Amino acid sequence: MSLADLTLDRWRSLDPAAAGRLAHEAAAQVGGRVVLLDAVGHLGGTLHRVRIEREGREFALVPGGTVRLGFDVDAWEPTPAQAADYAASVEEGYGYGHEDLKAYLADVLSPPRTATLATVLVAVEDEALTESAADVPAALAARGLRIPGADEWEHACGAGAGTLFRWGNECPLDEPSYGNGRVRHEPNAFGLHIAYDSYGTELSADPTAVHGGDGGEAVCGGYGDLLAWLPLATANRNPSMADFVYGPDGEGMYEEFSTRPVLSLR
Repeated sequence: MSLADLTLDRWRSLDPAAAGRLAHEAAAQVGGRVVLLDAVGHLGGTLHRVRIEREGREFALVPGGTVRLGFDVDAWEPTPAQAADYAASVEEGYGYGHEDLKAYLADVLSPPRTATLATVLVAVEDEALTESAADVPAALAARGLRIPGADEWEHACGAGAGTLFRWGNECPLDEPSYGNGRVRHEPNAFGLHIAYDSYGTELSADPTAVHGGDGGEAVCGGYGDLLAWLPLATANRNPSMADFVYGPDGEGMYEEFSTRPVLSLR
């Protein structure tokens, strides 16, 4: 079996020695070295975490296979605090005209679905763009890297959790969605520093989506606490922000955006 065909379920079933062998095989493929191999509790079991350093940048192993993506709004209920906060936002004229929080989420989150993804190495940290969005794929390719697909980004962030945020369905409404809050800065299940600041705007290969933040739009606009946190939701593709990023107004602001490079495996 090739590393690219490794599934998340298979990866979770491996013993530490077998996981270590595959980690070193992945490192050898990309000309890197393993700098971390540990395990964390994950969805009622154990998940091996691997970090590989290559040319000064760390990458995490993200196993693929057929995975569940998106967010099932119908199966979710907001907490009373979330519902009240959204209602206050609607009173102020926010929420894109949706009186109901679930209707709003259905507009901004990707729907529940499955996708088949290859196992890849994903940069632990996103990196700021140094050229326009249109030129990013070529610039990454010159370094042996590529931009992630939107489904790849979402899977790398949520790690199969299926919750609204990568850490669960709730967010600390009494804390800002930016800065140094603990819940956002802890590594996710794969060891990525991802969806950590609502001022972020990560690009993927899908020009109709951006990820991991809305550039601070909701915070700066005073939209409300929940609406300021929702750009960090795993399945939030921030369609209005994507229109800005890829439109004429965003063309000269590329240094404000970032992407998360990917190394393909074979």
